[in-house]
Amino acid sequence: MSKTPKFPGPLTARGAVLAVLISDADQTGAEPLQGRTSLAVIVKTLKRKYHWPIESSSFPSNSGDGRATWATVYSLPPATVAKALDNGGREWLDRRVGAKA
Repeated sequence: MSKTPKFPGPLTARGAVLAVLISDADQTGAEPLQGRTSLAVIVKTLKRKYHWPIESSSFPSNSGDGRATWATVYSLPPATVAKALDNGGREWLDRRVGAKA
């Protein structure tokens, strides 16, 4: 049986990443993580500690200098997003916006 996902603090790096995953916000518009930790580590924590069923897919890409590299996209299943928004997610997003102001 899977555990119910929990919301991290709204102003944490985890909160910033989760806000992009559960909202329709454009990920390119998300604030930078400022070198505190990698996105992969934050996603791993959201999955293990906060129980979010984050999915990932990787594909070949090119870096700015032309070298071949891999890009990874993270997402939540649409049903998980809908359930999260209905179970306190909208209020959590509102608190996050209010706390940032």
